[in-house]
Amino acid sequence: DIICGKVKPSAGTVSFDGTALQDLEEYEIARAGVGRKFQVPSVFRELSVSENLDVARARRTSVLGNLRWSVGNSGREDIERLAELVGLTEQLDRPAAYLSHGQTQWLEIGMLVAQDAELILMDEPTAGMTAQETRKTAELFARLKGKHTLIVVEHDMGFVKAIGDVISVMHMGQMLAEGTAAEVEAHPEVRRAYLGSGGISHA
Repeated sequence: DIICGKVKPSAGTVSFDGTALQDLEEYEIARAGVGRKFQVPSVFRELSVSENLDVARARRTSVLGNLRWSVGNSGREDIERLAELVGLTEQLDRPAAYLSHGQTQWLEIGMLVAQDAELILMDEPTAGMTAQETRKTAELFARLKGKHTLIVVEHDMGFVKAIGDVISVMHMGQMLAEGTAAEVEAHPEVRRAYLGSGGISHA
């Protein structure tokens, strides 16, 4: 909430790519390259996948740029590339209302990419997904890494270990540990807080 501007910090600073964010409005933070995905997807259900990606891409262009883009082939090619990235090529003309839960989540991620979000914040992106959708989401994140920075709040440790380069564990508002999956799981404070009879599986 602090990074994206919904909550203002009581002290300290928040910076991204050299830009101080704490005094900016939410829309200004978004323009600075920070995108956020909530648990409940925010897409235009009455529009097709293609149209949703179109709207998202339009948000980062000028009106004149939009007019130029709409009459050329580059816009359609961009949409097709985004759809391929998030695994929705076969659903391009399908209304978002008819997508599965996982597909809707992927569409929203594609919309953030379309807006040129360099930093993407996500809150439990796999909540409610099937095992297959969760696996495909991990594969999608692997494709995004290197081009985008992802900060993911997630309780499914299996998923976290599959996607995380750096894992931070918090408990009761305090940072317990940070490091690789192996380092975090071996940390005594993490084990004390989250270790069950079967190990750390859902922190």
